[in-house]
Amino acid sequence: MTGPHLGTRPAAWTAAIVLSVTGSGLVGSGVAQADDIGDLTAQQIADRARDALLDAHSLHLRTHGDLGRDSTPMSLDLTLDRSGNCDGSVDLGDSQGSVRIVKRGNDVWVRPDADFWRNQVPDGGAAFAAILNGRYMKASATDPRLLTLTKACDPHTFQKLVSDNADNDAGTLNKAATTTLGTASVVPLTRMRDRTTLVLYVAATGKPYPLRLTLRGDGADATADFSAFDKPVPTSTPPPDESFDINALLGRPTETA
Repeated sequence: MTGPHLGTRPAAWTAAIVLSVTGSGLVGSGVAQADDIGDLTAQQIADRARDALLDAHSLHLRTHGDLGRDSTPMSLDLTLDRSGNCDGSVDLGDSQGSVRIVKRGNDVWVRPDADFWRNQVPDGGAAFAAILNGRYMKASATDPRLLTLTKACDPHTFQKLVSDNADNDAGTLNKAATTTLGTASVVPLTRMRDRTTLVLYVAATGKPYPLRLTLRGDGADATADFSAFDKPVPTSTPPPDESFDINALLGRPTETA
Protein backbone atom coordinates (compact mmCIF):
# COMPACT_ATOMS: atom_id res chain seq x y z
CA MET A 1 0.00 0.00 0.00
CA THR A 2 1.62 3.24 -1.13
CA GLY A 3 -0.98 5.87 -0.28
CA PRO A 4 -0.27 7.85 -3.44
CA HIS A 5 -2.53 10.77 -2.51
CA LEU A 6 -1.18 11.29 1.00
CA GLY A 7 2.28 11.90 2.42
CA THR A 8 3.50 15.42 1.76
CA ARG A 9 0.28 16.41 0.02
CA PRO A 10 -1.55 17.68 3.15
CA ALA A 11 1.55 19.62 4.20
CA ALA A 12 2.05 21.00 0.70
CA TRP A 13 -1.63 21.98 0.56
CA THR A 14 -1.32 24.17 3.66
CA ALA A 15 2.17 25.43 2.90
CA ALA A 16 0.92 26.67 -0.46
CA ILE A 17 -1.53 28.98 1.28
CA VAL A 18 0.98 30.08 3.92
CA LEU A 19 3.52 31.06 1.30
CA SER A 20 0.95 32.77 -0.88
CA VAL A 21 0.11 35.10 1.98
CA THR A 22 3.40 35.60 3.77
CA GLY A 23 5.75 35.55 0.78
CA SER A 24 9.53 35.36 1.03
CA GLY A 25 12.07 36.63 3.51
CA LEU A 26 12.34 33.96 6.20
CA VAL A 27 15.15 35.71 8.00
CA GLY A 28 13.44 37.82 10.61
CA SER A 29 14.03 39.45 13.97
CA GLY A 30 12.43 36.70 16.04
CA VAL A 31 8.90 36.27 17.28
CA ALA A 32 7.39 39.57 18.36
CA GLN A 33 4.74 39.80 21.05
CA ALA A 34 1.30 40.49 19.64
CA ASP A 35 1.00 43.82 21.43
CA ASP A 36 3.80 45.02 19.12
CA ILE A 37 2.12 44.15 15.84
CA GLY A 38 -0.37 47.02 15.69
CA ASP A 39 2.45 49.35 14.69
CA LEU A 40 4.07 46.96 12.23
CA THR A 41 3.60 46.79 8.47
CA ALA A 42 1.58 44.01 6.92
CA GLN A 43 4.73 42.18 5.78
CA GLN A 44 6.36 42.50 9.20
CA ILE A 45 3.27 40.98 10.83
CA ALA A 46 3.25 38.17 8.26
CA ASP A 47 6.92 37.47 8.93
CA ARG A 48 6.33 37.23 12.67
CA ALA A 49 3.29 35.02 12.19
CA ARG A 50 5.34 32.66 10.04
CA ASP A 51 8.15 32.63 12.62
CA ALA A 52 5.66 31.83 15.38
CA LEU A 53 4.22 28.98 13.31
CA LEU A 54 7.65 27.51 12.57
CA ASP A 55 8.69 27.80 16.23
CA ALA A 56 5.66 25.97 17.60
CA HIS A 57 6.41 22.63 19.30
CA SER A 58 2.93 21.29 18.55
CA LEU A 59 -0.34 22.43 17.01
CA HIS A 60 -3.76 21.39 15.80
CA LEU A 61 -4.16 21.78 12.05
CA ARG A 62 -7.54 21.64 10.31
CA THR A 63 -7.90 22.25 6.58
CA HIS A 64 -10.67 21.82 4.06
CA GLY A 65 -11.53 22.94 0.57
CA ASP A 66 -10.17 23.20 -2.93
CA LEU A 67 -7.05 25.02 -4.08
CA GLY A 68 -8.48 25.30 -7.60
CA ARG A 69 -6.69 24.72 -10.90
CA ASP A 70 -7.86 21.12 -11.19
CA SER A 71 -6.82 20.17 -7.65
CA THR A 72 -8.92 17.71 -5.68
CA PRO A 73 -10.76 18.98 -2.58
CA MET A 74 -9.50 17.34 0.59
CA SER A 75 -9.43 17.92 4.31
CA LEU A 76 -7.31 17.00 7.28
CA ASP A 77 -7.72 17.27 11.02
CA LEU A 78 -4.47 16.55 12.84
CA THR A 79 -2.83 17.30 16.16
CA LEU A 80 0.92 16.87 15.82
CA ASP A 81 4.20 17.76 17.51
CA ARG A 82 7.88 18.06 16.67
CA SER A 83 8.57 14.61 18.13
CA GLY A 84 6.43 13.11 15.37
CA ASN A 85 3.49 12.19 17.59
CA CYS A 86 0.19 12.62 15.80
CA ASP A 87 -3.53 11.99 16.14
CA GLY A 88 -6.18 12.73 13.54
CA SER A 89 -7.42 11.97 10.06
CA VAL A 90 -7.00 12.80 6.38
CA ASP A 91 -9.96 12.81 3.99
CA LEU A 92 -9.19 12.74 0.28
CA GLY A 93 -12.58 14.16 -0.68
CA ASP A 94 -14.95 13.21 -3.51
CA SER A 95 -15.61 9.84 -1.81
CA GLN A 96 -11.99 8.86 -2.47
CA GLY A 97 -11.55 7.70 1.11
CA SER A 98 -10.17 8.78 4.43
CA VAL A 99 -7.56 7.47 6.85
CA ARG A 100 -7.47 7.70 10.63
CA ILE A 101 -3.87 8.05 11.86
CA VAL A 102 -2.36 7.64 15.33
CA LYS A 103 1.39 7.90 15.74
CA ARG A 104 3.19 7.62 19.05
CA GLY A 105 6.94 7.23 19.36
CA ASN A 106 8.12 4.45 17.05
CA ASP A 107 4.66 3.01 16.40
CA VAL A 108 1.92 4.05 14.00
CA TRP A 109 -1.66 2.89 13.58
CA VAL A 110 -3.66 3.62 10.43
CA ARG A 111 -7.30 2.79 9.69
CA PRO A 112 -8.38 3.41 6.09
CA ASP A 113 -12.10 3.42 5.42
CA ALA A 114 -13.91 1.34 2.79
CA ASP A 115 -13.76 4.13 0.18
CA PHE A 116 -9.98 4.35 0.57
CA TRP A 117 -9.50 0.62 0.04
CA ARG A 118 -11.83 0.64 -2.96
CA ASN A 119 -10.35 3.68 -4.70
CA GLN A 120 -6.69 3.71 -3.65
CA VAL A 121 -6.07 -0.05 -3.56
CA PRO A 122 -8.44 -1.42 -6.22
CA ASP A 123 -6.48 -4.67 -6.53
CA GLY A 124 -7.16 -6.48 -3.25
CA GLY A 125 -8.40 -3.56 -1.20
CA ALA A 126 -11.76 -5.18 -0.45
CA ALA A 127 -10.01 -8.28 0.89
CA PHE A 128 -7.77 -6.18 3.15
CA ALA A 129 -10.78 -4.28 4.45
CA ALA A 130 -12.57 -7.53 5.23
CA ILE A 131 -9.59 -8.92 7.14
CA LEU A 132 -9.16 -5.76 9.18
CA ASN A 133 -12.88 -5.52 9.90
CA GLY A 134 -12.61 -1.98 11.26
CA ARG A 135 -9.30 -2.51 13.06
CA TYR A 136 -6.16 -0.42 12.68
CA MET A 137 -3.06 -1.61 10.91
CA LYS A 138 -0.17 -1.29 13.35
CA ALA A 139 3.38 -0.86 12.10
CA SER A 140 6.74 0.63 12.83
CA ALA A 141 6.77 4.35 12.11
CA THR A 142 9.67 3.67 9.73
CA ASP A 143 7.81 1.01 7.73
CA PRO A 144 8.41 2.11 4.10
CA ARG A 145 4.85 1.17 3.11
CA LEU A 146 3.41 3.79 5.44
CA LEU A 147 5.96 6.59 5.08
CA THR A 148 3.66 8.53 2.77
CA LEU A 149 1.12 8.49 5.60
CA THR A 150 3.46 9.16 8.52
CA LYS A 151 4.91 12.19 6.72
CA ALA A 152 1.51 13.84 7.15
CA CYS A 153 2.08 13.53 10.92
CA ASP A 154 5.46 15.22 10.92
CA PRO A 155 5.43 19.01 11.36
CA HIS A 156 8.97 19.10 9.96
CA THR A 157 7.52 18.09 6.58
CA PHE A 158 5.24 21.12 6.61
CA GLN A 159 7.83 23.46 8.16
CA LYS A 160 10.48 22.41 5.63
CA LEU A 161 8.10 23.07 2.75
CA VAL A 162 7.52 26.57 4.10
CA SER A 163 11.25 27.20 4.58
CA ASP A 164 12.39 25.71 1.27
CA ASN A 165 9.74 27.36 -0.88
CA ALA A 166 9.38 30.85 0.55
CA ASP A 167 10.19 32.55 -2.74
CA ASN A 168 6.90 33.93 -4.01
CA ASP A 169 5.80 37.33 -2.76
CA ALA A 170 3.87 38.50 -5.82
CA GLY A 171 0.95 40.77 -5.04
CA THR A 172 0.55 43.53 -2.47
CA LEU A 173 0.01 42.50 1.15
CA ASN A 174 -2.42 44.78 3.01
CA LYS A 175 -3.31 45.08 6.69
CA ALA A 176 -6.92 45.58 7.75
CA ALA A 177 -8.28 46.88 11.05
CA THR A 178 -8.22 44.54 14.04
CA THR A 179 -11.36 42.38 14.21
CA THR A 180 -12.49 39.14 15.83
CA LEU A 181 -12.34 35.52 14.73
CA GLY A 182 -14.59 33.62 17.08
CA THR A 183 -13.48 34.88 20.48
CA ALA A 184 -9.98 35.83 19.31
CA SER A 185 -8.82 39.32 18.40
CA VAL A 186 -7.03 39.18 15.05
CA VAL A 187 -5.31 41.34 12.45
CA PRO A 188 -6.34 40.30 8.90
CA LEU A 189 -3.69 40.45 6.17
CA THR A 190 -4.88 40.28 2.57
CA ARG A 191 -3.00 39.53 -0.63
CA MET A 192 -4.53 39.65 -4.11
CA ARG A 193 -2.99 37.49 -6.81
CA ASP A 194 -4.16 35.94 -10.07
CA ARG A 195 -7.87 36.61 -9.39
CA THR A 196 -7.59 35.04 -5.95
CA THR A 197 -7.87 36.62 -2.51
CA LEU A 198 -5.74 35.24 0.30
CA VAL A 199 -6.37 36.26 3.90
CA LEU A 200 -4.20 35.51 6.93
CA TYR A 201 -5.69 36.15 10.37
CA VAL A 202 -2.96 36.80 12.95
CA ALA A 203 -3.57 36.76 16.69
CA ALA A 204 -3.55 40.31 18.07
CA THR A 205 -2.92 39.19 21.67
CA GLY A 206 -0.31 36.80 23.00
CA LYS A 207 2.12 35.40 20.43
CA PRO A 208 1.28 36.44 16.86
CA TYR A 209 0.24 32.98 15.75
CA PRO A 210 -1.57 32.60 12.42
CA LEU A 211 -5.06 31.38 13.35
CA ARG A 212 -6.68 31.07 9.94
CA LEU A 213 -5.75 31.17 6.27
CA THR A 214 -8.30 31.43 3.47
CA LEU A 215 -8.04 31.28 -0.30
CA ARG A 216 -10.97 32.37 -2.48
CA GLY A 217 -11.39 32.89 -6.22
CA ASP A 218 -10.31 31.42 -9.58
CA GLY A 219 -11.88 28.07 -8.64
CA ALA A 220 -10.30 27.97 -5.19
CA ASP A 221 -12.21 27.87 -1.94
CA ALA A 222 -9.97 26.67 0.90
CA THR A 223 -9.47 27.28 4.62
CA ALA A 224 -6.74 26.24 7.06
CA ASP A 225 -7.20 26.74 10.81
CA PHE A 226 -4.38 26.57 13.37
CA SER A 227 -4.94 26.17 17.10
CA ALA A 228 -3.74 24.43 20.30
CA PHE A 229 -0.19 25.70 19.86
CA ASP A 230 2.29 23.94 22.18
CA LYS A 231 -0.46 21.76 23.70
CA PRO A 232 0.28 18.00 23.99
CA VAL A 233 -0.86 15.51 21.40
CA PRO A 234 -3.33 12.99 22.90
CA THR A 235 -1.42 10.02 24.31
CA SER A 236 -4.06 7.29 23.89
CA THR A 237 -3.37 4.64 21.25
CA PRO A 238 -5.57 1.85 19.84
CA PRO A 239 -5.65 -1.23 22.11
CA PRO A 240 -4.30 -4.59 20.89
CA ASP A 241 -7.77 -5.99 20.20
CA GLU A 242 -8.39 -3.12 17.77
CA SER A 243 -5.05 -3.48 15.98
CA PHE A 244 -3.71 -5.84 13.31
CA ASP A 245 0.00 -6.30 12.59
CA ILE A 246 0.70 -4.93 9.14
CA ASN A 247 3.22 -7.71 8.48
CA ALA A 248 0.50 -10.31 9.03
CA LEU A 249 -1.65 -8.48 6.49
CA LEU A 250 0.87 -7.45 3.83
CA GLY A 251 3.96 -9.49 4.67
CA ARG A 252 7.29 -8.07 5.74
CA PRO A 253 8.63 -5.15 3.73
CA THR A 254 11.34 -5.82 1.19
CA GLU A 255 14.77 -4.81 2.39
CA THR A 256 16.39 -2.05 0.37
CA ALA A 257 20.11 -1.64 -0.18
